[in-house]
Amino acid sequence: MSTTKDNLVAWLRDAHAMEEQAETMLKAQYERIENYPDLKARIGEHLEETRQQAKSLESCLNRIGGGSSTIKDMAGKVTAFGQSLGGLFVSDEIVKGSLASYTFEHFEIASYRILIAAAEFAGDQQTRAVCEGILKEEIAMAKWLEDNLPVVTEAYLKRAEAEVTAKR
Repeated sequence: MSTTKDNLVAWLRDAHAMEEQAETMLKAQYERIENYPDLKARIGEHLEETRQQAKSLESCLNRIGGGSSTIKDMAGKVTAFGQSLGGLFVSDEIVKGSLASYTFEHFEIASYRILIAAAEFAGDQQTRAVCEGILKEEIAMAKWLEDNLPVVTEAYLKRAEAEVTAKR
């Protein structure tokens, strides 16, 4: 039978691994973006936020005696690496990467809402505050992507049309 603290620690470890995975995905995406300066800039900003989020989660884990999970962190990084390789072989990588990022942001949002509820139930106000701060950043990134998915899609389609026309 798991205690509230056991669950909170396990979920914080999962969130830490999730942020490690996000960092790997964002870094790969950032390095390959060439013709979408606004998207590249926002991905770069969120990459830095993500690095800080992982550190904040690790601090929470260290404070409550959990420590991060090297196995989960490594599994997340391997998964992200595989996902980033998949983007190398599609011509519409920018659109599919934006779709994946938007989806992943909502996964993170749900994870932090769960962590906030668990921390509240456990009486861990420090962890709750950390997760609320991270949640705001994830919501902001998801909103930015939502607002910019049409812009990125249109820019991609214009570039694709121009390439087809140039080849004729």
